[in-house]
Amino acid sequence: MNRDEVWMAIDDQRRLLVALLEDLSEREWREPSLCAGWTVREAAAHVARQNTGWSELPRAVPDLIRSGGMAGAIDAAARRHARLPTGTIVAEIRDRIGVWRPLPTLTYRQSAIDYLVHAQDIALPLGRDIPMPADAAAVAADAVWRNGAMFHARRRFTGFRFVATDVAWAVGEGSDVTGPIAALLLVLTGRPTGLANLTGPGLPKLRAGLVSGTPRPTA
Repeated sequence: MNRDEVWMAIDDQRRLLVALLEDLSEREWREPSLCAGWTVREAAAHVARQNTGWSELPRAVPDLIRSGGMAGAIDAAARRHARLPTGTIVAEIRDRIGVWRPLPTLTYRQSAIDYLVHAQDIALPLGRDIPMPADAAAVAADAVWRNGAMFHARRRFTGFRFVATDVAWAVGEGSDVTGPIAALLLVLTGRPTGLANLTGPGLPKLRAGLVSGTPRPTA
């Protein structure tokens, strides 16, 4: 996929997420998401913060210092943003539709990780469905694998070869783990729920080695 095609896929995810969030009950907003420690509301607030830009950096610096690093700063910002009314959170995500500009220091490929994965973080625990486009998921999965600073996937999953069954995509060397690219992307970003849709001789070892629970996002 080229850059414009990825942004079009991101816009589709934004629309689907907005439609889902608009349909949630107050109870569903309070349910746990796939992001450890975050409710659906906090995960949605993190996505809504994709509207922020360079003007937010002065506030981000104190968060980095107080929280001891990027993950803690992202967590603090999401929790702060989650205090806004749900209508405001949804409107911020809706307003981002058609904006083809990543956050400062990120690329459009990393933006694809955020929107594709966090949509599932919200939808799956609620039993809701947001289809993940395979081609865009392959772009996101490739970015996860290549960027060692975000999820450490290449180091963390040494000894495995991941092969998608619905798109031409494969990475790694070792025992094969196969399945839909959406499930592989979830696993590569530390979400064990993706294991249910995977097969292959490497799966038992992968399942045993994958840390229980899910990490907070790093982007």
